[in-house]
Amino acid sequence: MTLPTVQAPKDAPGAAAAASDRLAERLGYRFRDPRLLLLALTHKSYANENPLDAPADNERLEFLGDAVLDLLVSDLLYVRFPDMTEGSLSKLRASLVAETSLAPLASELDLGAELRMGRGEDSSGGRAKPSLLSDAFEAVVAAVYLDSRADRGLAAIHDVIERLIAPRIERALDSAAVFDFKTELQEWAQKRYKEPVVYRIVSEGGPDHEKTFAAAALLRERELGRGSGRSKKLAEQAAARAALEGLRNPDRGTPAQASEGAAS
Repeated sequence: MTLPTVQAPKDAPGAAAAASDRLAERLGYRFRDPRLLLLALTHKSYANENPLDAPADNERLEFLGDAVLDLLVSDLLYVRFPDMTEGSLSKLRASLVAETSLAPLASELDLGAELRMGRGEDSSGGRAKPSLLSDAFEAVVAAVYLDSRADRGLAAIHDVIERLIAPRIERALDSAAVFDFKTELQEWAQKRYKEPVVYRIVSEGGPDHEKTFAAAALLRERELGRGSGRSKKLAEQAAARAALEGLRNPDRGTPAQASEGAAS
């Protein structure tokens, strides 16, 4: 299969190489063709003002990067959470690839300082705009993919995404907008018994920086399920998930249990 060519900036090789060197350690990837990275960092305002220097901007790379990111984050979650439902996987992925997640990640990589943008956009604070930072991150993802796919396929960009995104999964799991096992269980209890489910932290252990909590989900003082996690919220979500599993499998006879790995 013939791979399509990419219209990269006609910038001096030194500028592209310099940007690649600065980002290599932060990104965890060194470009073979640094011009791809330079294209990923070229905002349309710069291309409009400098058409000879930058015949293209990063919008096409942004389009590709969005799809690559969706695929690889989906793969990461599918493998890591084999018991998670499709709906929960979709919510978690949406949280991880949203602008509110990608913009801070781009800031940590200092992409704003590397962006090539027009004078007007620059003077209006464009380097700190969440939308521009998020778009730039997606463009860089596409640039890594294009730079490495000929001999490594998805392996290189997969490594980059896993290194950058995996540490953020815990934070996303702790968001009520992502997981709502507690709401699902509460709705069941209200409909069936007209009473709320309450949660009790039954134990905690481990050093301060790696504490583990265990929570129980209770209805009328009867334990429905128990779960553990690295925060009280995660432990309660795990307990709710275990309770729901127990309700779906009533023959087990004892309260269900779930760990952070299963519930998250």
